[in-house]
Amino acid sequence: MLTLQRRLVSGFLVLALAGCGQVVTKPTATPEPTPTPEVAEVVPTATLPPTATPAPYTPEPTPTPTVTPTPLIYIVQSGDTLSGIAKRYRVSASVLQEANGIEDPRRLQVGQALIIPQEEEAQAASEPTPTPTPLPFAVDNMTFARAPTGGLWCLGEVLNTSDVDIEQVQVAVNLLDDKAQIIASASNFVEMDLLAPGQRSPFAILFSQPPSQFASYQTTPLSAVPAHVGGYYRDLAVQEARGEGERYAVYRVEGKVVNIGPEDAVGVTVVVTAYDALGRVVGVRRAPPRHNVIPRGGHSEFAMEIIPVSGPVVTYTVQAQGRRVLPTLAR
Repeated sequence: MLTLQRRLVSGFLVLALAGCGQVVTKPTATPEPTPTPEVAEVVPTATLPPTATPAPYTPEPTPTPTVTPTPLIYIVQSGDTLSGIAKRYRVSASVLQEANGIEDPRRLQVGQALIIPQEEEAQAASEPTPTPTPLPFAVDNMTFARAPTGGLWCLGEVLNTSDVDIEQVQVAVNLLDDKAQIIASASNFVEMDLLAPGQRSPFAILFSQPPSQFASYQTTPLSAVPAHVGGYYRDLAVQEARGEGERYAVYRVEGKVVNIGPEDAVGVTVVVTAYDALGRVVGVRRAPPRHNVIPRGGHSEFAMEIIPVSGPVVTYTVQAQGRRVLPTLAR
């Protein structure tokens, strides 16, 4: 490709050809020396007065009235979850939660009207809003098993890998075909309301209408926020726990929860996680002890039965959680 360059040297026009690769120079005749004029007349170049800037090539935009989109309203049905609704309408669960002022996504009410943010609103809400980034936690020890009713159980547990207490921990599981395409999705919260750093909690997710088969799966830490620990009561200890059962039959775990702290505990619940020989979760149960209010220094017995979804129960863990009695503000 050749490039033509022009230069004005001592009143002569010089042409230079430049190209890629070999440079070809065209010989020129030596000009006859011309006498130098006694007075070099300088002809001033007329400067044209500035002209107005030409109009742009594209016409100026004409004002268009803003069309306010009709808000999309969804009525909560039985069995709906916030993450499931968000996935259905292709918005994030955090944007949907913020748009509707939902404090606890686990407490959706049947018949509740939810505003589904449009794409522009969701984008605007997701960019400037300082919503907390879900804190990291690991998902492992998972088991899949067909339910007698035709569904598919997915059991596992999460590990709080952060250095802070977290709550509202939710896990999503996607089933994939042989082309890594999602063919089913479901989610649920873990059984422990509060997770300290390094603490584990089981979860149980049911696919009510699962595919006949799937090639692989993926797990996603769907949500987790820093915990407001003031309302939780930590001084509960599980003592004298014992379990017994026969292979695939019902496994029974008994023991007692002791209040070793200085206050009364209310809303006490017990969470039992059962494992098979490979350490996979095969059973999960959450239930209150005989008395879910335990005064300081007191205790309450518990007895819980678990039917493993697959494999015999080889070992188990028992955790207790409760709430503090918050002081009532005087009116």
